[in-house]
Amino acid sequence: MANEQTFRPNWVSPPGETILDVLRERGIGVPRFKRLMHSATDNVEELLGGREAITLSTARRLSEVLGASTEFWVSRDYQYREDVARLHAAGQEWLRELPLSDMIRFGWIPSPHPMEELSASLRFFGVATIAAWRERYASLQQAVAFRTSPSFDSRPAAVAAWLRQGELEAEGQDCRAWDPERFRNSLDNLRSFTRVNDANRFIPALQEACAESGVAVVVVRSPNGCRASGATRFLAADKAILQLSFRHLTDDHFWFTFFHEAGHLLLHGTGNRFSAALRGDGDWLVENDEDQSSQEERDANAFAENLLLPEEHRAAFARLGLDSRAVIRFARNAGVSPGIVVGQMQHAQRIGPNQLNSLKRRFAWDD
Repeated sequence: MANEQTFRPNWVSPPGETILDVLRERGIGVPRFKRLMHSATDNVEELLGGREAITLSTARRLSEVLGASTEFWVSRDYQYREDVARLHAAGQEWLRELPLSDMIRFGWIPSPHPMEELSASLRFFGVATIAAWRERYASLQQAVAFRTSPSFDSRPAAVAAWLRQGELEAEGQDCRAWDPERFRNSLDNLRSFTRVNDANRFIPALQEACAESGVAVVVVRSPNGCRASGATRFLAADKAILQLSFRHLTDDHFWFTFFHEAGHLLLHGTGNRFSAALRGDGDWLVENDEDQSSQEERDANAFAENLLLPEEHRAAFARLGLDSRAVIRFARNAGVSPGIVVGQMQHAQRIGPNQLNSLKRRFAWDD
């Protein structure tokens, strides 16, 4: 006996669509249909839109007016209600994967009525169905190089939401064509931005400077379930995106992540990572800061370290200890913030993770 598979579409078609098809075939306009159906229903528009169920008396009248059996119309409505319930359940399951409350709180989507949450979320991702979303982000766990934290899980749907918001913000930025040489030359000057105290000043300045080289810098708050610190991707052959989450809200982490991601664009931007297809135009490199296992990560770390503290300052850096005034003097001579120096000393295990943290500049999200 052959196996039978039930067709379960990821879309719904109300009985009203069948009714309208028959009306067109027979040349019957909706006003006339209303008159013919008056004894069976008071609101034909609700019936056509699927918002009013087809009762037995309505089915009998439809059979008299349009043909087909009473059983056909009852069955047609039953199948529609069953599909709606199934897709609603699937939609609720998908919505639970998303950081929906944060997406609303951060202003990524307007606060929708509970019945509109599914459609609002699909519009945010630019897809028509959940199936299309899953196809688009299917490679997030496999093809995307994502460094997972040993202590906390990152949920792919939360990472996808964070990436999508960054993509939307980057699309709104005007950039020159990607110029890797110009971008590399600009990074030495960008070191001085680490000494600017106000994020409302240095972030716009950073975005403007990088746009001159074809890099859209976006700072997107990470929602619950997203452990990403940074991400890079080429939106097109001539435009890159460098996305930062500012997750730790300290200057040393923010700037190290920026220069680390800049290293990925310059060192790995022409490799297979960016030519592989994700949404048709390039693959994301998404990462947090716990795993340094790959050679690419070690290369990007070395790139960031050498930019923040160039070779000519390394001997003086090696002599630094717990004297905060000496750290401040060194940072001034090196042209970076004291927090950068402390972060590098901690990374090199020259001092403990809880030492000299008062020299780091801390920030807070303005809700």
